[in-house]
Amino acid sequence: QVQLVESGGGLVQAGGSLRLSCVASERAFSRSGMGWFRQAPGKEREFVAAISWSGNNTYYRDSVKGRFTITRDNAKNTAVYLQMNSLKPEDTAVYTCAAESLEIAGRWDVWGQGTQVTVSS
Repeated sequence: QVQLVESGGGLVQAGGSLRLSCVASERAFSRSGMGWFRQAPGKEREFVAAISWSGNNTYYRDSVKGRFTITRDNAKNTAVYLQMNSLKPEDTAVYTCAAESLEIAGRWDVWGQGTQVTVSS
């Protein structure tokens, strides 16, 4: 079974930066959209950013626009990255990457385990 493995989370002060990585265990998602989601304690999971299979189109939730950048590398196994700058305490959450269904746009079929991001004030 193809897996997505995230890394790069940690503890950072407000205003700092982190770069999250998500790598597929196989070359399985080169034609799939990829996305990042997050879930804070006591809250619903929310969309953060997404990127098309080609990398030509990116999408962000309003609160991270101008601070976060999503990129991908399809050269080997699919890898997707989330560069997070100017971090705020409200960005604290478990961040999870996901692969979009090839059949149904907007349906996320494969999920990673998540990586914790904690931003201190």
